[in-house]
Amino acid sequence: MKLAFLCHPVKDLMKSLDYYRDTLGFEEAWREGDHTIALKLPGTEVQLMIENDEPELTAGGIFIVESVDVYFEEHQNKLQFIKTPCDIPPGRYAIYKDESDNLIRIIDLSKER
Repeated sequence: MKLAFLCHPVKDLMKSLDYYRDTLGFEEAWREGDHTIALKLPGTEVQLMIENDEPELTAGGIFIVESVDVYFEEHQNKLQFIKTPCDIPPGRYAIYKDESDNLIRIIDLSKER
């Protein structure tokens, strides 16, 4: 697993973009539709991803794995998955909770290969 993004669900995407970009000085890296914007964090390869399509979820890391489906199959009886594998534009995506109810999001880039 490799940390790729810090995910911050937000209520108002454009207001949050203004805050992170104009107040904190982050640069926009990319967008996905009308619900997700990634921002470059100075001095690191990790990006901050703000999104408004799952605002009820808490912030947390998004980690890249080789295959979300394989990871799910190997860990489904050990981990508490709250979102089973599903398609996203670059590949597959799932979410599970740790022992303190922190969210751990995993993605693979299977559609980019």
